[in-house]
Amino acid sequence: MTIRVHFPYQFDGRGRTREADEATWVRGLIEQVLFTAPGERVMRPDFGSGLRELVFAPNSPELAATTQFLVQGALQQWLGDLITVEAVEVEAVDARLSVTVQYVVRRSETRQRDSFVQGGSA
Repeated sequence: MTIRVHFPYQFDGRGRTREADEATWVRGLIEQVLFTAPGERVMRPDFGSGLRELVFAPNSPELAATTQFLVQGALQQWLGDLITVEAVEVEAVDARLSVTVQYVVRRSETRQRDSFVQGGSA
């Protein structure tokens, strides 16, 4: 039996570690990859996407393409055994970063489309 820890970490009603269903667990893993900066994790310094560093970069079609490539590459590198990334949309407005990822969970073959927001108001 696989235990999938809920992200962000929480306790359940019994005071134990809260577990997550597969869809919630995978969504949490994607969020961790997107918003972890390389170098932030001591034991895995290359983990993450570096996405937050691009929030204040000047907006341009080139930046949008680079960001999509960066996000898709990071997700494939770190979660390629769990998901197949089909599409990535990135939008940066002021201090708010919004990323929408369309993917297929390999184990269950279910298609998901989730949005992730960092900073600003949702």
